[in-house]
Amino acid sequence: MSASLGAIFGPGFFGSAPVHAALAGGAIVAVVTGAVGLFTVLRSQAFAGHALGEVGATGGAVALLAGTSPLYGYLGIAIAAGAVIELLGVQRPRARDLATGLVLGAGLGLAALFLYLDTTASSTTGAPVTVLFGSLFAVSQSMLPEIVVLSAVSLAIVVACYRMLLLSSLSADLAAARGVPVRVIGVAYLVALAVAVSLAAATIGAVLATALVIGPPASALRLTKRPGLAVLVASVIGIVAVWLGVLLAYDSFYWPPAGTGWPVSFFVVADVFAFYLLSGAVARLRQSARRQRRAREVADVAGG
Repeated sequence: MSASLGAIFGPGFFGSAPVHAALAGGAIVAVVTGAVGLFTVLRSQAFAGHALGEVGATGGAVALLAGTSPLYGYLGIAIAAGAVIELLGVQRPRARDLATGLVLGAGLGLAALFLYLDTTASSTTGAPVTVLFGSLFAVSQSMLPEIVVLSAVSLAIVVACYRMLLLSSLSADLAAARGVPVRVIGVAYLVALAVAVSLAAATIGAVLATALVIGPPASALRLTKRPGLAVLVASVIGIVAVWLGVLLAYDSFYWPPAGTGWPVSFFVVADVFAFYLLSGAVARLRQSARRQRRAREVADVAGG
């Protein structure tokens, strides 16, 4: 039994403090991104989530230049970018995409500038990799309370606005007709999304944050159409993807050549993609089984 576990878990895995922090922080972020990401998919705002993640690179670069935690930089710029997207016309799909594209272009331009300053005006030589691709192993125990508080804020917004947010996500016109303050709900949702994307950026990087926000919820909606259950499934998929990514990244240090481990963010994104493909296969099998069952029922009726 111990030999089998040794083949799966690298030496010192369970006693490593960075691993403990990565597993705890990653699980919390997976729950938040699963809940908020579900509405991102339902509202067809995957592009907005992607934009907020990449624009967050600007805030992360500024924070590193100022000598503070990149998490605060991600959060500040993501909230500001979300507000600009809303003001520029987030309600209409075409205007929303145009506004998102404009914000994304401007944000990436600023990110390039500040990342350049990070590498030339300071000793932060690894700033581009840190900001753009992150690492769960860089999550320290001292960061966990901050992650918990920000996660609670994002989840509280979703819970408080759940019914109105769900209705406006499925049909903004119907929600408005029923007296739902669609614009206010949209702003609240963007704040929750900004927080979730910032947390994802702080763990797997600004460029890859979208994978954790969009991938698990998209997979969950292939498996169930019930929103509440989909949130639970998305959270579980996210947690498994993160934990498996941490395990594989840790074990990769012992793969030949030893001591050259692979990035944990790569494994997390690869796991998310694998779960998305697997959910599609499961959904097709279920559809095929339903068609066969209906065909047999029709045949039974015709035969009777």
